[in-house]
This record gives sequence, C-alpha cells and structure tokens, in this order.
Amino acid sequence: MNTNSNTYTIIYASVMVVIVAFVLAFTSAALKPAQTKNVELDKMKQILAALNVDTKGQDAEELYKKYVKSDEILNANGEIVSENGGFAIDMATEMSKPAAERQLPLYVCDVDGQTKYVIPLSGAGLWGPIWGYVGLNEDKDTVYGVYFSHASETPGLGAEISTPAFQKEFDGKKVMKDGQIALAVEKNGKVTDPAYQVDGISGGTITSKGVDDMIKSCLGQYNKFLTNK
Repeated sequence: MNTNSNTYTIIYASVMVVIVAFVLAFTSAALKPAQTKNVELDKMKQILAALNVDTKGQDAEELYKKYVKSDEILNANGEIVSENGGFAIDMATEMSKPAAERQLPLYVCDVDGQTKYVIPLSGAGLWGPIWGYVGLNEDKDTVYGVYFSHASETPGLGAEISTPAFQKEFDGKKVMKDGQIALAVEKNGKVTDPAYQVDGISGGTITSKGVDDMIKSCLGQYNKFLTNK
C-alpha cells in the first residue's frame, strides 16, 4: 500500500483511534475500583469530621467502623425503612426528588459511649455545589460538630466554609425552635440569637446564604425524626 496515499492515512488514523480508545477504556476500567474506594474513604473522613474525629495519619476505614454503628435510611415521616444502606445514598440526588419519595440517610454513631447522629447536607454556593454533614448529640437538638466543603467557591471568601474556624462556630448551637429548624448562618455581624445563629463569612455573603439554605432545607427533611424524642 502506498504510505503516502490518502487511503493509507485514513486507515492508519482509524486504527490508532481504535487502539487509543481501547487502551483508555481498559485503563479506566482497571482504575475504577481504586477510584470508587477513594471516594468512599473521603466520604468516611467527612462523616468522621462531623464527629470531631481527626483522621490524619490514621486508617479512616477502621475509625469509621469504630464510631459509626449503622447507616440507616429514613422516610419523610422519620421512620426507619432500612437499618443499613444509607452510605450509598447521595443526598443531592435525593433532594432533587419529590419529598415523599426521598430516602434520607442517617448515621448513628457512638463517641465515648454517647450516641451521636450525623445528617448529610447538599446545596448550592455562589459558583457551584456545596455539601456537608451535621453531627448532633443524642438530644437531636445540639450540634456536636459539622463539616462543610465546596466545589468551586472563591478562595479567601466563600471557600472559608471549609475551614475549621468557620465550622467550629457551630459547636454547641441549638437546632430546633418551636418545632422548626432554627440553626442558621446570619450575615456577618448580624447575629441576634447566638444560641442558634453563627456569623457568616465576611465577603462571602452568597456562599454563607447557601450554607444557611442548605441547613434549613436538608435538616428540614428530618424534622419528624428530630422532634420525635
């Protein structure tokens, strides 16, 4: 075959495309189990962070098994529909469904002999998705710890929601007031009820509002569970 002909060039290019596609597909399939495991480990670390458990330099999977006793699934009535399987549920996906169809993950944990509950959160910031977890004491009304993260908020502004300084403001705050979610993020310097409210991020007003909306929207799904003492 004439290697200078258009036919040869087309055949050669087509073969190379097929080979490269095969190699990429094979590589992706080979790496998928490791990628899935890394995603699961990162999720475990985030849940543990809401329990104020430091995972640095430690086996996150073992710590998760130590502290998290069950990953239950609740329905909109606050009833347990499954005592396991909550870990596999994506809160963002559930929040996009009609309220009556949502499956609500609930992590029941034990920290130094005390029961804690961890609830996942999902919302929107200024530039993209934000998410997190709220850890509650056994009374279901006092924040034990929180974890927040984001996809693309502005460094030094909205991205500050992922810093310990902001997250520690939530420790000890109350959640419910008159049967409704009262835990809130107020505009920086506008806190009027410190038992329930935390200061938003200076210069990150929209992201702070996103966290506030996320808390109220997601925790609101668990209202019947939280008010059932």
